[in-house]
Amino acid sequence: MNRKKYLAGQIRDHLKLYNDLGVKWMRPPEKTDRPAAGARKTRPRSVTPPAVLAAAASAANTNLFPEKSDALPVAEDLETIRVDLRNCKLCKLSSTRKNIVFGAGNPNADLMFVGEAPGADEDEQGLPFVGRAGQLLTKIIEAIDMRRDEVFICNILKCRPPGNRNPEVDEIAACEQFLFRQIASVKPKVICALGAPSAQTLLRTKEAISRLRGHLVDYRGAKLMATFHPAYLLRNPNEKRKVWEDMKTIRDYLASLT
Repeated sequence: MNRKKYLAGQIRDHLKLYNDLGVKWMRPPEKTDRPAAGARKTRPRSVTPPAVLAAAASAANTNLFPEKSDALPVAEDLETIRVDLRNCKLCKLSSTRKNIVFGAGNPNADLMFVGEAPGADEDEQGLPFVGRAGQLLTKIIEAIDMRRDEVFICNILKCRPPGNRNPEVDEIAACEQFLFRQIASVKPKVICALGAPSAQTLLRTKEAISRLRGHLVDYRGAKLMATFHPAYLLRNPNEKRKVWEDMKTIRDYLASLT
């Protein structure tokens, strides 16, 4: 498919979505903007909402609204980051956790997986993705001819939220600095965001994971692929095919670099 036609279709779909949500494209003139008698009339200025521009930018793989955090911190070794994180009390989760779950794997991995937060098994052992979802993630990694010890696995949050609830805004704000330092240290070629909270946090968006997945996008000197979380696949096994397609895209991209 012609790339221009593809992008035009993506942008058209986004515009239709916002139109269906009732977004107005024209700013009505305010009462104070009425022209004086005899003055030349002008058309009201066309205004494109920032959300639409961001959607168009996403479709075109560009970033019209770069976040301050888009600049990676200075690279440092993972052990230095681990030491800084030790006994962290930056958010309320420090009072309920058993263990900080820093991350595990190859410190120079080409592929980095980022989940949302540790669960009960991870909190107990201090290691990421060791429960049923972690076992499925291991199978997913092996399906693209890689081993778990070849990749790096971590989460947005390093402590378990009570009841495995979704991460809260203040918790993400306190903890994401450690993730960005990990990304700068590992320097992965591909980051795979597992699940909506992870993808939405990294991409600074509220788009549904079903719309975000399936596309490699530029991110912090690497490529980012969003896909469904293994825990979601355990509840919805019919979606495994989509994750397999996403993983094949990652595999083929990494192969193209070598």
